[in-house]
Amino acid sequence: GVKLLLHGLCSNTTVKSLDLKGNNLRTVGAEALGKLLRQNKSIRSLILEWNNLGMWEEGFSFFCHGLGANNFLQQLDLRNNQINHQGAGELAMALKQNASLQELDLRWNNIGLLGGRALLNCLHSNKTLKRLELAGNNVPSDILKAVEQAMDHNQDRQTILSETQNRAYILSKEVLSLKDEKTKQFLDLMDTIDKQREEIARSGKTSAARVSQLQEALDEQHSIMNSLKAKLQMTEAALALSEQKVHNLGELLNATKAEQTSMAERHFTELQQQKQEGADREGKLLRDLSAASEKNLLLRNQVDELEKKCKIQQDQLFQVKQDLTNTTAELKLRAVQAEERLEMEKRRFKQSLEDMESLRLKEVDHMTQHIEASERSMQDRIQRLEAIRIALEEELSQVKAAALTERGQAEEELIKVRNQARLEEQQRLEHLEEKLRLMTESRDEAQNCCLKQKQMVAEAQAKANQLSLHADGLRRRLEELQQDLNSKEEEKVTEVNKVKVELQEQIGHLQAERTAQEGLREKIAALERQLKALSSNHREALLDKEGEISMLLEKLRMKEADISRMREEEAQRASFLQNAIMAYVQGSPLGAHGSRK
Repeated sequence: GVKLLLHGLCSNTTVKSLDLKGNNLRTVGAEALGKLLRQNKSIRSLILEWNNLGMWEEGFSFFCHGLGANNFLQQLDLRNNQINHQGAGELAMALKQNASLQELDLRWNNIGLLGGRALLNCLHSNKTLKRLELAGNNVPSDILKAVEQAMDHNQDRQTILSETQNRAYILSKEVLSLKDEKTKQFLDLMDTIDKQREEIARSGKTSAARVSQLQEALDEQHSIMNSLKAKLQMTEAALALSEQKVHNLGELLNATKAEQTSMAERHFTELQQQKQEGADREGKLLRDLSAASEKNLLLRNQVDELEKKCKIQQDQLFQVKQDLTNTTAELKLRAVQAEERLEMEKRRFKQSLEDMESLRLKEVDHMTQHIEASERSMQDRIQRLEAIRIALEEELSQVKAAALTERGQAEEELIKVRNQARLEEQQRLEHLEEKLRLMTESRDEAQNCCLKQKQMVAEAQAKANQLSLHADGLRRRLEELQQDLNSKEEEKVTEVNKVKVELQEQIGHLQAERTAQEGLREKIAALERQLKALSSNHREALLDKEGEISMLLEKLRMKEADISRMREEEAQRASFLQNAIMAYVQGSPLGAHGSRK
């Protein structure tokens, strides 16, 4: 039954403890136990009390071979199994090979002196066994004390190893935590760098969009300014042409005045000559009175026709005056309207530049069209007046020719004609003077209109200057924005470079920490080698000096003193290494950076 049970447990991986106390196991059971110990990897505790395994030498040796091959069992209870010195030797050989057993209970067996010595010798190579019970086995007290000392030595060694392992584990945890913190810091820094890059890209895009918008607005304003300048130049050229035309009209008026004065002098001289000739020819005129009377009737009819024509011309001149007054009134109204529109445009300029510019363009076009229409109307009227003047001159020349032909026919009629001619000439002179006065007034009005137009042009130029100043302000603002963007980009580049330098420094510190950890590992390996060398020295010393018990005791005492001193040194070294590592970690810039965060 035990064979079947143990055969089933060979492949089991869940059973941790096996208690077979008092089952009277024999060779088959011992062999099955050896096989179990070779194959099973889960059992940690095995209790075989009261089974008399020592009576069966072959089975017990097979069991010991299985124990030597096992590296998982930690507790073994072999009390009351009648194990003799040979079985103890087999157990000693198994313990030399085993590296996992920590507690072995061999109480109440028949081990004796030879078995005790064999077990004591095996303890020189076994460093894992911490508890060995040999009571009730007829083993001498000195061997028991030596076994206890070896157990104490193993326990101390195990405690030192466990402490060093714990410290190494703690240090590895701290190093891993530091690595995790550094990786987290590195990832945080990379995230911040990515965010800063995204913000830089966004700000660059927004600034580029703003700059492009401002550039488009500036280009539009430049185009508008250029169009306004071109229109102003056109208006100035038109005004210069109108001034030249007015100047030419003034010169023509002065020439007409001079011609009229010269004509009046000529008429006066001709009248004096005619008086002299009339005195000579009064006789002839008396003879031709009848013919002259008839001719007088014809002349009166002609005079009536001339008076009608003069009235018609006066009516035309009156209409011309009215037209001029209407045009001047319209110009004034349009100037007032233009001023009001300019004020409205000033108000609208505050709201939006585009609406104001469009209104200005429309008003300038309207003003230019109106000025051109007024100039055309003035030119037409001047041409009409010139045609009227030419017709009058032709009529005067005809009248003169008729008077010259009729002078010799009727002297009496000439006197009447002279009087009538004087009256007509006076009237004509008055009419001409009135025409001249009206022309001068129209010229003055035209000059006033020109001055007003010049003022409008000056105001438009002032507004254009204001727009240019505003455009200059926008350009300066653009330059300031570009400078701010450049400064921000430079600051961000410097920050990114600083972060890169810090990351490189942190990587260097991490590499230094890695090298320090490798040095610590090498030191731990060196300490283990020293411990192995010391243990080998102890083994050689104990094997060489078995016969001399007293010397062994003294040497054991010396060794115990050396071991205690080495423990203290190792503890001091471990504490010194731990303090040095902690001081290095805390004193390094990475540790300071981590503690600050």
